[in-house]
Amino acid sequence: MRPGRAALLFPSALLLALSGCGGDPGESKSKRDAPSIPLGFELAFAGTAGEAEVASAPAAPVPLTPTELAAKIKAGNVRLIDVRTDEEVAQGIIPGAEHIALDRFDPAKLDLSDGREVVLYCRSGRRSAIAGEKLAAVTGQAAEHLEGGILAWEAAGQPVEKP
Repeated sequence: MRPGRAALLFPSALLLALSGCGGDPGESKSKRDAPSIPLGFELAFAGTAGEAEVASAPAAPVPLTPTELAAKIKAGNVRLIDVRTDEEVAQGIIPGAEHIALDRFDPAKLDLSDGREVVLYCRSGRRSAIAGEKLAAVTGQAAEHLEGGILAWEAAGQPVEKP
């Protein structure tokens, strides 16, 4: 919880607790049990604290090992996107991958209508995880990326095309 969130939650919890209190001991039971403020309001307010943060958080990218990615590529129906820089791609690319550098990667502009599963990769996995978060924010579904990037792919003995 971020600092300041407790301050927002405390007054609502206090109001909720105090809403059931009150009155003289000599008042009738029905009058004492009636809260001065509608109880549903406090409950509704208390229940929403922090929900906006949870709902807006993009799904964490799903990491794939080089072996898992190789199997997906072999099975077909994969759209592999390399999010490295132009200079990095010039050193080699996974066969069949398309290149969209992270600084130009706009998942809202991707045509996802062909039904292929998108898998992202970069050099080490950090930038593809960032791209995966962006893609998940647009699609509402977790995106997959190559864990360890092309470095792990090459270390696993998987093929790389050199220009």
